[in-house]
Amino acid sequence: MRVTSGRASFALAAEQRERLAAQVSLAVRRARRSGARTLATCSLPLAADVDPTAVACCSRRPGEAWFAFEQPDRARAALAGLGEALVLETAGPGRFATLAQRWRELSAAAVGDGASTLPGDGPIAVGGFAFADDGGRSPHWAGFAPASLVVPEVTLSRFQRAGKPAVRLTLATLACPDATPEDLLARAHARVEQLQMRPLPLLDPAPAGRFLLAGAMPPEHYEAAVARAVELIRGGRMEKIVLAREVHVHAPRPHDPAAVLGVLRQEFPSCFVFAVGRGDAALIGASPELLVRREGQRVSTLALAGSTRRSADPAVDAHLGEQLLRDPSHREEHAIVARRIERNLRPHAVWVASAPEPMVVRIANIQHLATPIRAQLAAPMDVLELAEVMHPTPAVGGEPLAAAAPLIPALEGLDRGWYAGPLGWTDATGDGEFCVALRCALLRGELARCYAGNGIVRDSVPAAELAETEVKLAALLPLLAG
Repeated sequence: MRVTSGRASFALAAEQRERLAAQVSLAVRRARRSGARTLATCSLPLAADVDPTAVACCSRRPGEAWFAFEQPDRARAALAGLGEALVLETAGPGRFATLAQRWRELSAAAVGDGASTLPGDGPIAVGGFAFADDGGRSPHWAGFAPASLVVPEVTLSRFQRAGKPAVRLTLATLACPDATPEDLLARAHARVEQLQMRPLPLLDPAPAGRFLLAGAMPPEHYEAAVARAVELIRGGRMEKIVLAREVHVHAPRPHDPAAVLGVLRQEFPSCFVFAVGRGDAALIGASPELLVRREGQRVSTLALAGSTRRSADPAVDAHLGEQLLRDPSHREEHAIVARRIERNLRPHAVWVASAPEPMVVRIANIQHLATPIRAQLAAPMDVLELAEVMHPTPAVGGEPLAAAAPLIPALEGLDRGWYAGPLGWTDATGDGEFCVALRCALLRGELARCYAGNGIVRDSVPAAELAETEVKLAALLPLLAG
């Protein structure tokens, strides 16, 4: 593939055009024989300096679906997508299993280059899930179905291969029985020719106009919800419940998700920095929490619960971290999360391993207690099935979940939508990774809805919990409120 400057930044070489044509023609023939839609993909190498997120941001068309997902500190791993070759959506209690089965059938029948040798090769599906089985029904979550995976027309990925970054472009097209190879190829070529490569836009350091911040509920509502939760916990109803807040930022002009994304990946390189665009809205954030990663039979996850602020003074910062490690309330909250994750994985694993003690992980504005957890699968399970096993952890839900789940919306008074839900990608082999959509904001025009929550246990203090949500909201509010 040739990369040049200007508007038409990408072009297929003759051999690559022939490969794509062969895949598309085969997919059309199969679709006509079977009567079923057939996915065709073609994966091509790109130069190592191509930035998948930047290409997706500057090449997206108005109103089309787009996706960006990266973790800069992990060898600059990144995956981005544009457009919709196919959309898989559902809702209800069986949503994970339904999408997993539909994706297996679709990807197994896909026409491509053979077995994937690297994440980003072959068919890729990106998207996420609402926190609740039927979450995101409020009008402001329009476009974000309770369970939604998109096969992008164009996927760009950057992962390590032999210790070096390997950047790939995958084209996907859906062949229907009445499709013609010529029409599908023309669409694919046009999509490639419209790709551009420019740096992400800069965030205006001194924006003009008036910004207005307002909670969806007054702060007193949150403190009252925490107090009621503590009563229920002390009464034996549950061990823990996570309660979230929603804060609105009204800007004098539309928020720019690409500019915010550029700052997030600079300020939070250890986090999963993500953006999911649907219609005129984008969910954007920087999450420290890995829900699940599957690489063959290996599974990785992270228990993350218990947090405190950072300090510019290294000595004070270290002292705060030490206090976090020793605080009984935070340790209890963290232990509840770690135990449940291990308990959920054990029925599916040969072994589950975790550190005996949590460690402190520090990101730009906050530090957390964290315990990495690994497992070896006893039988094949794809990453979507694993996400169903894992979601929601007590880090975003509660313990026991059956008791906490109905109380969360009742006490919060908001529709979480995709906040605290799984967000990520999967490939045709069932590998992939999903983070928990935390420290995020839903951008739609001039309005940004920011979300942050805390785990409530028996010793929680309402005023302190409110203050901790302010620390978490500080990841995004300064970027969105000028």
